[in-house]
Amino acid sequence: MPKLALAVSGSETLATSLYDRIRAEVLAGKLEPARKLQIEFLCERYSAGQTPVREALNRLTSDGLVERREQRGFAVAPVSIADLKEITKTRCWLEEVALRESLANRSAVWEEALVLAHHRLMKMPRSSSSAGYEENPAWEALHKAFHNALIGACQSRWLIAFCEQLADQLYRYRQLAVHRTYPNRHERVEHQAIVDAVLADDADQAVKLLNKHYQETADIILADARLFVEPAN
Repeated sequence: MPKLALAVSGSETLATSLYDRIRAEVLAGKLEPARKLQIEFLCERYSAGQTPVREALNRLTSDGLVERREQRGFAVAPVSIADLKEITKTRCWLEEVALRESLANRSAVWEEALVLAHHRLMKMPRSSSSAGYEENPAWEALHKAFHNALIGACQSRWLIAFCEQLADQLYRYRQLAVHRTYPNRHERVEHQAIVDAVLADDADQAVKLLNKHYQETADIILADARLFVEPAN
């Protein structure tokens, strides 16, 4: 393979790696909403050059997680009450369609995959610590897999992709307010009720419970006034 092609491939790989790392820190709240993302700071933080850093930031801008500000560089996308409400409402709209389609296309394979995903999630503790909340990445991965399984039979990769994008946006809000939401949620009960409705082939009840599940999360986050204080310029 020509040296130029190898160089391009290496650059793309580095940009993708940086994209993944920065994206994970934005979603986890480690890079705070509205924080300025100076190129020099990111180069030092990730031991990378300016070109792959800019490529990663441009991709994150397309995802809506980073903003490009005219003459002022990049910044983490801010959070707002209006944005959280819009994301929650849109997710409910899209996942209702996806869940109803999945139920309409139901099969033994889909049901078994859903039951298995739910079982794995139920076996995993929400927190890594019994003394209080401490993020458990394994639970987060299984939680995402469970919600993906719910809509996995809708037969639309585009719809699933849009739902996953909204789920990532809401994950950022959940992580920013997790210490408030954690003691006020009963996710195990809610997940069980949704699965029971799906297995009973009750689409209306399943959709109702899923929407309630998302709305209750949003309501708890919205009650945290500190999260939506405008940062000082």
